[in-house]
Amino acid sequence: MTEPLSTPRTTRSLTRTRLHLLALPWLLAACSQLPEYRRPALPLPAQWPAALGPTVSEPLRGGDWADYFSDARLQALITQALANNRDLRATALKVEQARAQFQISRASQWPSLNAAAAGNRAPVATAAGTLQSSSYSVGLSVTAFELDFFGRVASLKEQALAQYLGTAQAYESARLSLIASVATGWLSLQADEAQLALLRGTLGNLEATLDLTRRAVARGTLTQQNLLLAETQTEAARAALSQGELQRERDVHALQLLLGQPDAGLGSERLDGSALTQAPWADLAPGLPSDLLLHRPDIAQAEQALVAANANVGAARAALFPRISLTAGISSLSPELSGLFKSGSQGFTLTPQASLPLLDAGQNKAQVEAARLGRDMATAQYEKAIQSAFREVADALSERAAAVRQLEASERQAQAGQGQLRLAQRSLEMGVSSRLDWLAAERNWLSLRQQLVQAQLNRLQNQVTVYQVLGGHWRQEAHRFASP
Repeated sequence: MTEPLSTPRTTRSLTRTRLHLLALPWLLAACSQLPEYRRPALPLPAQWPAALGPTVSEPLRGGDWADYFSDARLQALITQALANNRDLRATALKVEQARAQFQISRASQWPSLNAAAAGNRAPVATAAGTLQSSSYSVGLSVTAFELDFFGRVASLKEQALAQYLGTAQAYESARLSLIASVATGWLSLQADEAQLALLRGTLGNLEATLDLTRRAVARGTLTQQNLLLAETQTEAARAALSQGELQRERDVHALQLLLGQPDAGLGSERLDGSALTQAPWADLAPGLPSDLLLHRPDIAQAEQALVAANANVGAARAALFPRISLTAGISSLSPELSGLFKSGSQGFTLTPQASLPLLDAGQNKAQVEAARLGRDMATAQYEKAIQSAFREVADALSERAAAVRQLEASERQAQAGQGQLRLAQRSLEMGVSSRLDWLAAERNWLSLRQQLVQAQLNRLQNQVTVYQVLGGHWRQEAHRFASP
């Protein structure tokens, strides 16, 4: 009769062993001191204030910045800035550094296996005299591997992961800010070119007025006071033109710094002011206030800081419990090199160690309290980031409505000034008015056009601001860096 391979008692014992092994992860998880993360309640209203105006369509969500800023000249500048801006490059390197730190923390959860080999030959004194003794060893060892029963190492890993993700979102926030800054600077240069053209026209007008005034004073039809006024206005226009040229140079230098290149080709042929007269970009809708959590990288960064602070609490709490480490090794020892792997030469060492803080003058408890206070501060900063984002969006939307009204009023004023100039031209041709009257009408029209350029600039820069405060086309699910 054949003997059975296992008895019922042996089978039950193996079954219990398997169940114990399966239950071990849950038992270890139950010992973990890492608090469960819960997102704080949003300190936001359910809807935007009605005074911000009706909701408009929201185009291009989920796309890229090039889908929104459609001007080819601006696209080329933004691409250049993203490739060469030094601040953005430094932020990207910080992300990679945080990623490496996370990998270090994650590696701490696994034992480090080391291989060692040694040989020794030394004299040994015996009754027969001094002899040469040899010994050789080779083995594998795991040194001081911490058995993370209470989740200290896991908490530190979660903290490093949150710090890495927060740094990645800081990069996204810097990238969005750079795109908006380049667009704003490019629009400012466009306005500078348009304003300089109008200032040159105004100066030419006043120089012609001054020449006519001098002739009229010589004939006795105008007084010396009229001449002094004309000279004052001419010099003021010349000073304004000089100031405008200086402002343009400053704006060029600021944009060159953003682009990361001193010679970025920002010539007047690329900055003719035509962008101000084109149709503005599509208006973006704010959506619901809660959508800011998905659209704003700075809010996501603040939340990751809160996650890291929460994990730090777990690490501090775990320090109150015993820390168990294990050192183990397997080696082979032989007096001859050829006998290292023979039977009977192998040995095994196992050295578990447990340490429990007994008297630390309350240091560990104070660290737990400090970690909890740090989490409370991170919570307050997260809530402040949300409220600040809400205010920025509300301000930008209010400014959008004001900018639209200002632009409409400036357009009507410029049209009225142009009509006055045409009437002055007809009166001049009919002999009803003088050349000085026509020049005065032209100056008034040029002044109104300068106001129109400023209104156009405010409108377009507000659209850039709205694009930025709504998070652009960034999404919390999208990361530009490799998975850790």
